[in-house]
Amino acid sequence: MTFIQNSLFPEIEQMIKQLNSRTITGERKAVLQPLTDFINAKLSANQAIRINFICTHNSRRSHLSQVWAQTMAYYFNINNVYCYSGGTESTALFPMVAETLQNSGFQINTISETDNPVYSIKYAHNEPPIIGFSKKLDDDFNPKSEFAAIMTCSQADGGCPFIAGAEKRIPITFEDPKVFDNSPQQVAKYQERSLQIATEMFYVFSKINS
Repeated sequence: MTFIQNSLFPEIEQMIKQLNSRTITGERKAVLQPLTDFINAKLSANQAIRINFICTHNSRRSHLSQVWAQTMAYYFNINNVYCYSGGTESTALFPMVAETLQNSGFQINTISETDNPVYSIKYAHNEPPIIGFSKKLDDDFNPKSEFAAIMTCSQADGGCPFIAGAEKRIPITFEDPKVFDNSPQQVAKYQERSLQIATEMFYVFSKINS
């Protein structure tokens, strides 16, 4: 598909240009296909595209997915895409997630320093920031209906047999980088997971019929 080049921060744009979706296996592409189908169906019907990425604690994978999906929608000039994230419980956005995104070129500002800090996450100068903080999936910050619920971890997928208001429930699970916390591999493994999510969201939005 063709896309209009938008004014992403240069470091993010450079990183996106280096992503290689050919590394995604056919089996994994089949896992991603329902999300592509959901977005295309909403686009064809001229309806808002709401996507809520869900994991157990809304601290790592769901935030990385939310941020990269919103960024890819902008990169491919897909309008009316609104990405959210939530958990089966709320904890805090893990600091290494914010650091990993910052290392990829995102502008991160801490709006509120509490046990559950609130972050402003920007990918382009003239676009509103993504507001990152840990919240339950049914928090008032998130949509109540007409959204796709993307289950980013198997625990959340198994622990949430029903998600109120979800039009579609799609499991797209990722390995948790948490297992490498406080290890010498922590920085590399968070970057690896972020790159995987970025690559897969790039693939999904590259298949949208705009």
